[in-house]
Amino acid sequence: MGAGHRSILIAGAGATGLAAAIELARRGFRPRIIDSDAGPVPLSESRALGINARTLTLLSPSRAADAIQQEAYRIDRFRVRSGKKVLFEIDPSKIDGRFPAIQVLAQGHTERLLLGKLSDYEVEPEWQTVLESVTGTMDRPQVTLRRADGSREEIDLDILIGADGAHSTVRKAAGLGFPGEAIEKAFYLADYRYPRPIDPRYVEISLFNPGMVGRIPVSGETVRYLSTLPDFESRIAHPVPGGELVWAANFRIHFRHVERMSKGNVFLAGDAAHIHSPAGARGMNLGIEDACWLAYLISEGREQDYADLRMPAVKMVLKQTYGLTRLVTMHHPVATGLRNFFAPLLIRVPGFARRFLRSVAGYDTPPPIWIDGAQ
Repeated sequence: MGAGHRSILIAGAGATGLAAAIELARRGFRPRIIDSDAGPVPLSESRALGINARTLTLLSPSRAADAIQQEAYRIDRFRVRSGKKVLFEIDPSKIDGRFPAIQVLAQGHTERLLLGKLSDYEVEPEWQTVLESVTGTMDRPQVTLRRADGSREEIDLDILIGADGAHSTVRKAAGLGFPGEAIEKAFYLADYRYPRPIDPRYVEISLFNPGMVGRIPVSGETVRYLSTLPDFESRIAHPVPGGELVWAANFRIHFRHVERMSKGNVFLAGDAAHIHSPAGARGMNLGIEDACWLAYLISEGREQDYADLRMPAVKMVLKQTYGLTRLVTMHHPVATGLRNFFAPLLIRVPGFARRFLRSVAGYDTPPPIWIDGAQ
């Protein structure tokens, strides 16, 4: 069956769903993509910020990477301190490859750039459209869509892709469990906008033994602070006076993944298949990676290989982010003392530093075999 004749529906028009639609469209498919929201995530509430080198590599054939690089800020310094002492500092630019290891762009901006690229292929998301039910078999799914005006549409599909988030309707319809655990501590977010430009090119974690406050740039005027401490706002070292709180939230971190990322011709990608800590900035990037691999495999008629190819990478990233999260949330005085002593020593070991940077860049998962020169 030719590419244009396969009926493909993508549920979810976030970064993962949009990446899947772009990669399918540039290969000659005509996917439909729906989302229950009225549009992309608001610019003021963008949870994901980091875009790594692997993601830019994956988005380079469609030239979406070019648009992102024009807007994003490259991170040149990653610093960890305890009190006034800097434990270590790393330059993420010291990595081989076409793209910087990590750049920062609010998720809302990233999604809007992906929407613009998708429109170049004459595919537009169908907003305010709910996936109401999935019937038939998983080999030949049938879905019912409900629009904002209450009208319904029934569709027979060749392929259904669930990129519909942690509460995925597609995952539940496929009967795929979502086992895992939650970190007991709550995490807190606060975005501050400053009246003067600030340096957007460094990320810093301040350890308070126990607890931490992370500093992540959102733009040239806005900084996001992430913490495990309820009173963290009193501990922020503001870069300039006069900062205004523009958004705040709190959440608990869950580590969960499906046992299998597909069932028949129903496939899961991104948060529908795995959720984890924001440590390492892997969440959105891993979802885009899922999407691009799935689109490639569909184009090759190998979509049934998807789960076997992706699950090792997913499990590795969850294990890695779990370890990083435990490192910054430990509270026993002896444990924090050992961490603060050994971290600077480890980071001076060339092999360890290189592995850390490859992880930041996303180069520790299998490279896309359809892109020449990919790491």
